[in-house]
Amino acid sequence: MSTEEAGISLIFQVKGQRRTDYFSVRLFCMQEKAHRRKERMDLDKKTPLYDRHFSLKGKMVSFCGYAMPVQYGKGILAEHMAVRTKMGMFDVSHMGEVLFEGKGALASINHLISNDYTNLPIEKVRYGTMLNEKGGVIDDLIVYHLGEDRYMVVVNAATHDKDAAHMKENLLPDTKFTDISDETGLISLQGPMTKDFLPALVEGGELPEKYYSEKEHVIIGGVDCLVSRTGYTGEFGYEIFCPADKVGIIWDLLLEKGGEDLLPCGLGARDTLRLEAAMPLYGHEMDETVSPLETGLDFAVKLNKKEFIGLSALLAQPPKRQRIGLKVTGRGIVREEEDVYLNGTVIGRTTSGT
Repeated sequence: MSTEEAGISLIFQVKGQRRTDYFSVRLFCMQEKAHRRKERMDLDKKTPLYDRHFSLKGKMVSFCGYAMPVQYGKGILAEHMAVRTKMGMFDVSHMGEVLFEGKGALASINHLISNDYTNLPIEKVRYGTMLNEKGGVIDDLIVYHLGEDRYMVVVNAATHDKDAAHMKENLLPDTKFTDISDETGLISLQGPMTKDFLPALVEGGELPEKYYSEKEHVIIGGVDCLVSRTGYTGEFGYEIFCPADKVGIIWDLLLEKGGEDLLPCGLGARDTLRLEAAMPLYGHEMDETVSPLETGLDFAVKLNKKEFIGLSALLAQPPKRQRIGLKVTGRGIVREEEDVYLNGTVIGRTTSGT
């Protein structure tokens, strides 16, 4: 008898009998659900740190096509507070990285992205949004000016494939586009103690000092890294890019040297931290039906730029919605996609909650 047949047979056997028999059916269904979840994760991509997450007893989930840890043994609250008071580190190797190179690189980036990168100095970083022709957000992303006619753009994992396709379709002449996502590992080291912790591990080169700046050829654990003063937590921190086959060296070194002051953190804490810092998340506060002006990202939209994809639509359609923060004054938890009422009238809908 197959597994499915056994399940159907068991359901008919216990129907109408003692309530205690119900639990055997429920347990069977839960086991089947867990089995299906494991099968789904077996099909997911794995970051170079996948085995380390298991050794640290990370609870793995399917996220954006990757098997990722949602939390480790001490739980989301402990990980959240570690970042706020000490240090936490995240595997974010699922993020995408692409290079724009050549004489047309800057023009292509300015054509594709709503912010203006004309005056972005080398070794500086700038946030922006990539829009469709209707002014909706295809993705929010970060541009790194690595050198003359050389830029790296970091994109979200969930939108990587459509981002890369859109970019390649809309490149301007004299631009070389290279997707380096699969060969790049990325660790986000966040928290107030990182300011003194990471410099002690640098063997060569220098760390970036100012927020939204970067340095290449920083040697950590013998590995040549690009390090930026960026993050998605609202805390002081660094993001460390390196070859994918070397990222385990960095992870192990940070974990060893950090001791009790450093916790590995999963997706759960990453979400609570960014929400607490009021940082928007693609697919929640923005998508292809929401303009960046409606989600509070006007600082990353230069309407006086000569042109970029989506500019005409933004000029023709003033924002009709506004992103605001809500404070819960009583007991209970606000979840995403819930109606917001004022005097019995629906005035909005929640986009993130936890």
